[in-house]
Amino acid sequence: MSEPARYASHADDGADHGSGHGADHGSGDHPPKATWRVAASATLHCLTGCAIGEVLGMVIGTALGWPNVSTVVLSIVLAFFFGYALTLLGLRRAGVDWRKAVRLALAADTLSILVMEIVDNTVMIAVPGAMDAELTSGLFWGALAFALLVAFLVTTPINKWIIGRGRGHAVVHSYHH
Repeated sequence: MSEPARYASHADDGADHGSGHGADHGSGDHPPKATWRVAASATLHCLTGCAIGEVLGMVIGTALGWPNVSTVVLSIVLAFFFGYALTLLGLRRAGVDWRKAVRLALAADTLSILVMEIVDNTVMIAVPGAMDAELTSGLFWGALAFALLVAFLVTTPINKWIIGRGRGHAVVHSYHH
């Protein structure tokens, strides 16, 4: 079985095979090596989508005076949306049809986004006063930046492990050109 077919088949079975994605675009159709650089790149790509959703959710919930639980739920939903959207955009640009692109994005991103969301929301909740701080507060923005940094640091080794097993970023790597 060719490398692209092998990795595409991981997403076709409907299982969640891990996550991670990134910008290491080696030559050929081989998965990237599971180096720290590749894992960091994959995690940074994931963090970009998660951060867009997380920040937007926190800003909307805080601006509307929503309870913390509602704000966190909105942040999580938006983080998944934007995380998947970035991967879907790249896959669609590569000519992958919608159905297959959705399956690939789910297989490649779910675990990484899930870990990031658990970590960054836990940190936000754990920082005293962060969830109740005003949008103009340094506490709010500092805690949010710290939460995203911790999420990146926790998720990178997980993505390295996943990529090393031909999962996560390796699932969509053959579509990056």
